[in-house]
Amino acid sequence: MKIEASTPEDYINQLSDERKEALQKLREVIMENLPPGFIETMSYGMIGYVVPHVVYPAGYHVDPSLPLPFMSIASQKNNLALYHMGLYADAALYQWFTEQYPLHSKTRLDMGKSCIRFKKPEEIPYELIGQLAGKMTAEQWISLYEQSRTK
Repeated sequence: MKIEASTPEDYINQLSDERKEALQKLREVIMENLPPGFIETMSYGMIGYVVPHVVYPAGYHVDPSLPLPFMSIASQKNNLALYHMGLYADAALYQWFTEQYPLHSKTRLDMGKSCIRFKKPEEIPYELIGQLAGKMTAEQWISLYEQSRTK
């Protein structure tokens, strides 16, 4: 399910009502909790939360013209997805999240390295996602990212 959109609003407006409501709520909870230093943009065809070049001029090593990605949300064929690069890069954050998830959701955690999949919008633990969004500052993410690049 590829959505062509130039803004987060345009992306969300192309979704079914059920998914539109869930993604808008995810977007709101992320923006309410995301520390300063990150901005919302379209990134890789998803709604992205990135460290802009004004904060981290080096950009993303894969394509330095792009800002450093941190989080993304997307409507995919079989699920809604939340990508959080910090979960992949920070073992303590990953452990915290996987321990907290059962306290906030009755469903089993469906997660890849940095991707959390929600098959049904009503399964999304918004409060926990808000906490997750606020757990890492842009400076901490940059430091972790740079450490992982030098290994």
